[in-house]
Amino acid sequence: MKDKLANIKLLAMDVDGTLTEGEMIFLDGQQLKIFNVYDGLGTRLAINAGLKIAWVTGNASKAVLDRADSLGVTEVYQGARYKSDAIDALAARHGVSLDEIAYIGDDLNDLPAFDRAGLCIAVANAVDEIKARADIVTQRGGGHGAVREVIELILKSRGDWDAAVEAFLSELRREQDGKAGPEAVA
Repeated sequence: MKDKLANIKLLAMDVDGTLTEGEMIFLDGQQLKIFNVYDGLGTRLAINAGLKIAWVTGNASKAVLDRADSLGVTEVYQGARYKSDAIDALAARHGVSLDEIAYIGDDLNDLPAFDRAGLCIAVANAVDEIKARADIVTQRGGGHGAVREVIELILKSRGDWDAAVEAFLSELRREQDGKAGPEAVA
């Protein structure tokens, strides 16, 4: 499995139930979502380490676009009824083989993406059909750091984890050196 993980160049994932707990909150007609900070930092580490990240969701929400933008995720497929098409498009766009794509999902609508991706990952609280088809089942549930768990597995298998962490810490130190007072770490 370590070789398969080390071969991954693009990590695609579902949003609702994978990056979030799967609940939808509406306030005054606006859809709100709760994202996990561990997944957010993991996503930044992955991007900085050269791992391409893509979000593929059957829904459409400004909250998803805002969160993606804040993390530097540029590949967001919203309203993706046929997630397998998104996986094929990502492979073509980035010049990677399907074997170099991992996909994280939680529900039945992720099965077509599982049919295409070279490495299939289910979050801990995924439905049984997804878990049965997965190469890996995370320890953490969707919206609770499962994506971070997968990113760590991939970067550690590639030998990129320590450098990614050090690059992040160096960036923090540079930012802190440029500021004075407690807000430097906020």
